[in-house]
Amino acid sequence: MKVLKDILYKVAVNSVFGSTDVEVQSIQFDSRKIVKGDVFVAQNGVTVDGHNYIEKAVSLGAKAVICENVPEDKVEGVTYVAVKDSDVALAILASNYYGNPSEDLRLIGVTGTNGKTTITTLLYDLFMKLGYGVGLLSTVKIMINENEYKATHTTPDSLSINRYLAEMVDEGVEYCFMEVSSHGIDQKRIEGLFFEGGVFTNLSHDHLDYHNSFAEYRDVKKSFFDNLPKSSFALVNIDDKNGSIMVQNTKASKKTYALKTIADYKAKILEKSFSGSLLNMNGVELWTKLIGDFNAYNVLAIYGVADALGIESFDILRTISELDSVSGRFEYVVSQNKVIGIVDYAHTPDALKNVLETINGIRTGNESVITVVGCGGDRDALKRPKMGMIATQLSDQAIFTSDNPRTEDPQSILNDIEEGVSSENFRKTLSILDRKQAIKTACKLAKEGDIILIAGKGHENYQEINGERFHFDDLEEVTLCFNQLKNI
Repeated sequence: MKVLKDILYKVAVNSVFGSTDVEVQSIQFDSRKIVKGDVFVAQNGVTVDGHNYIEKAVSLGAKAVICENVPEDKVEGVTYVAVKDSDVALAILASNYYGNPSEDLRLIGVTGTNGKTTITTLLYDLFMKLGYGVGLLSTVKIMINENEYKATHTTPDSLSINRYLAEMVDEGVEYCFMEVSSHGIDQKRIEGLFFEGGVFTNLSHDHLDYHNSFAEYRDVKKSFFDNLPKSSFALVNIDDKNGSIMVQNTKASKKTYALKTIADYKAKILEKSFSGSLLNMNGVELWTKLIGDFNAYNVLAIYGVADALGIESFDILRTISELDSVSGRFEYVVSQNKVIGIVDYAHTPDALKNVLETINGIRTGNESVITVVGCGGDRDALKRPKMGMIATQLSDQAIFTSDNPRTEDPQSILNDIEEGVSSENFRKTLSILDRKQAIKTACKLAKEGDIILIAGKGHENYQEINGERFHFDDLEEVTLCFNQLKNI
C-alpha cells in the first residue's frame, strides 16, 4: 500500500478536499478497473472525458480522485485533489508509485517519423549481444531481457511505462531503449521519466490527422529535447533540416550523425546489395546486413548511442556487423525463379520513397519493380495521394490495395491514393481491394529477377476491418505465393 501524499510528490496541486494522509491500493485512469482503495485519475481524453466517470469510480470504491475539475457533490471519506493537468499528474503519480524506476536504469528515447522501431530494436539486440541486461519499449514488442510482452501502442500509457520499467529494474536491466511517439509526448505519457539520452531520426508527413499542422507535429517532437536534463545527450540526424531545430533549446549535450554533412558520426556507403552494405564509419570500414541509405542512418544512430553510453568502439562495430534486420523492415524472400519479395513497414511518403530509392539503387536496371501498397483508414488522408505518386514514379507497376481500412470504405481510400497518380503513370497501376489477391497478382506478374515490394504493414500480422482484426501477414502471403507459383 502507498500513502497518497507520497505519490503526489512533485504533482502541481491546486487544492485538496479531504486528507492526503491515507493509504491507497493502486492508480487507475479507467473507472471500470477501480477496486476498493484505488486512486482514480480523471483525464480529459481525446474522445472521452474521465470527469464524467468520477461518480462511478467512487461508487466502485475509489478512495481518492485526482481531477482538474472537482465535482460539486463530494462523497464524505473520499479525497479529491484538484490538479493543473491530469495527464501530467497521472505520469508523475505513476513514477512515484513505482519508485521512479527510470532513475535506476539508463533510459534512451528515440523519436522521429521513421526509424524509431528499427533503432530501438537494434539497440536492444546490440546490448543483449554485449551481455547487458536490456529492456525495449517499441511498437512491435516490449522486452525485459529475454521475456517478451505484447505492445499495443507506440508509446504505452504512463502507468504501463512505469510498471514495465519497475519490472526491468527488478530483473536487473541496465539499459532501456524506448520509442517516443508524438502522441505519447503530446498526451504527457513520458512526463516524470528521466532520460539519459534522446535520438531524433527525421521528420516527414505523418499524423496530421491528430496534429493540426506540420509545425505543431514538429514542435511536439522538439519539446522532448527541450525537456532533457543537462546530464543527458541529444543525438540528432543533422542531414534532416529539422535536426538543428530539435536541439535549439535543449540543455543536453548535442551530438550529430549524418551521411551528407559534417557530423560527430559520419558514414559513407561504399557498396550496397540485397545482402547488405559496406560502410565507412568515421574512417573505419564496416559490413552490415542492413540495406539502404535509411539503414545507414539507423546504423549511425545506434553507433552514436552506444558510443555516448561509453561502450568501446571496437565492441560496437564488431557487434553491429552481427545484427540482423528488424521484423517487417526490408525483410525479403527469394522465389525459386529468383523473384525477390520485400516486406517493409513503409507507411509514410518519405519511408516509401526511401525504400523504393534503395531498391532502385541496387537493381541492375533489367528487372521490374512491382509495388503493392495501401493506406490505413481513419488516419491522415492527406498523405494518400503522395503515396500513390511516389509508388508510380519509382516503380514499373503499382498495385493499390487495402492496408487496415478500419471503419473507412476501402474503395474510398484507394480513390484518394489514385488522385496523386499523374496521367502518364496511370497506365501502370492496378487497384485490387483484397490484399491477398493483390499480393498474388504481383507474384503472377513478376518475371525472373523482378522485385516485389509489399509496403505499409511490415511486422503487423493482422488486418483491421470494421473494428475486427483478422490474421494477415504480408511475409507469409508472399512466401505462400512463391511456393504455389514455382513456375513464375
